[in-house]
Amino acid sequence: MENLYDVVIVGGGPAGLTAALYLARAKYRVIVIEKEHFGGQITITEEVVNYPGVERTSGKELTEHMRRQAEHFGAEFMLAEVESLSLKDDVKTVHTSRGQLKCFGILLATGAHPRSVGFTGEEEFKGRGVAYCATCDGEFFTDKEVFVVGGGFAAAEESVFLTKYARHVTILVREPDFTCAAATAEPAKNHEKITVLTNTEVEQVSGDSSLHSIRYRNTSTGEVTEYTAENNDNIGVFVFAGYAPATALIRDLAELNEQGYVITDRTMKTSIDGLYAAGDVCVKPLRQVVTAVGDGALAATELEKYAAAMQQKTGLQPEKPITAPKESETAGIKNASVPSESSLFTSDMLAQLDTVFSRMASPLILKLQLDDRPVSDELRSYMEELVKLTDKLTLVVEDGGEETPCVQICRADGSWTGLAFHGVPGGHEFTSFVLGLYNASGPGQQLDQDVKSDIAAITEKQDLKVLVSLSCTMCPELVTAAQKLATENSNITAQVYDLNHFPKIKEQYNVMSVPCLIVGDGEIVSFGKKNIRQLVDLLKK
Repeated sequence: MENLYDVVIVGGGPAGLTAALYLARAKYRVIVIEKEHFGGQITITEEVVNYPGVERTSGKELTEHMRRQAEHFGAEFMLAEVESLSLKDDVKTVHTSRGQLKCFGILLATGAHPRSVGFTGEEEFKGRGVAYCATCDGEFFTDKEVFVVGGGFAAAEESVFLTKYARHVTILVREPDFTCAAATAEPAKNHEKITVLTNTEVEQVSGDSSLHSIRYRNTSTGEVTEYTAENNDNIGVFVFAGYAPATALIRDLAELNEQGYVITDRTMKTSIDGLYAAGDVCVKPLRQVVTAVGDGALAATELEKYAAAMQQKTGLQPEKPITAPKESETAGIKNASVPSESSLFTSDMLAQLDTVFSRMASPLILKLQLDDRPVSDELRSYMEELVKLTDKLTLVVEDGGEETPCVQICRADGSWTGLAFHGVPGGHEFTSFVLGLYNASGPGQQLDQDVKSDIAAITEKQDLKVLVSLSCTMCPELVTAAQKLATENSNITAQVYDLNHFPKIKEQYNVMSVPCLIVGDGEIVSFGKKNIRQLVDLLKK
């Protein structure tokens, strides 16, 4: 049976990566499907100091080590969106944006996403002062007054991070004290740029095109305080009020609790045979990397037993994973076609590029428009390195336009595909750019027929601008969705802007959060990540 796996893991955070490591090491064929970036929510945490055996690291570095360990034992990885699950038969089907996968068992490790609080003005000022990710949006509030809503781990840790940018940070804690460990709260309590107000709830935020004031109330005394920035200056309100579980895939399939978290038994099994769950998506008293890792290990060992039983019952045998050779076994062996360590691309990036280049159906031209800023030199070097890796890409440099530096993705005849990146597509946008090449060249990511029909039905010209930060983990989903629409419909263009290099656009649309989608000349300005279905529905309104 083609594309048959012992286990498909949905979600590439610590729980999913740990399960992949255990399963692959036990010689079961396993694939991890992740729609955004491998590593999960912890990758936005700059400093991790409470993971046993690792004195100090970043979330991104920690999970990258996990991914490499799993890959070494033969685990496979796919960037795609899981659209639905078929769980009735012994051989289950995972429907993704890149086709169907067959498997015996499934591990749901999709984690959770930030939760809204519901105070007046929260929805209205999302992206214009109200934010949910310090790493993504902190720089927009340099020398501004910032308020943090929440009293848990994220609120305490991210408040300290925000002091790198903000003039001052005020933490509004609803409870009498922080709800996280004292050691986590202590740096925030003792920081010279942080004020902590307990028993305090936000009532309202307000402003005009951006956020200027906040009103909050002490629930013990009833005292109401309103802060308004001087000289009509902007303020920031960062909400860290917990997370909502990402369980939409199994909402009508498996048992969930009232809050939407997956209910599992002591072995991480859900109410459905062959479906297990691990990590922050589960009902549990503590959500930390170390507990997610434990969940993943336990679920994997149980899935090993389940997959073995299904192999015997069905007579089907997935291919065994191929273990990567150890570095000592390949010492002295070099491939002349692979760039040296001084290359701009890591070995993981090269592997991803090789896969995409092998599947590209037609060649493309990368047209550069440059100015005299250092970022233009960086973009040129980046693209020069890229085209060295394949004969399917050609580089052309043109006179600079109005919004430079820019790389346009064009067809072999020189016509524009509708895709462009302004800045340098590094960081979290590397994968988005690579997927853009794949979609522009064909065959590209697969779509359901109803989505394809809806995209084709868009007859009016739609110019999409996607404003991003390279440190933002939520931007890539919107970027890839917009790019896919542009490659499917010639009436649509999708241009991505790294706001770090285009402050005029930021000021023009009062953007204080990413990702931000601008349609046309501002007929629609929308904040937050969106998948293809959500983007199509927005354009149809």
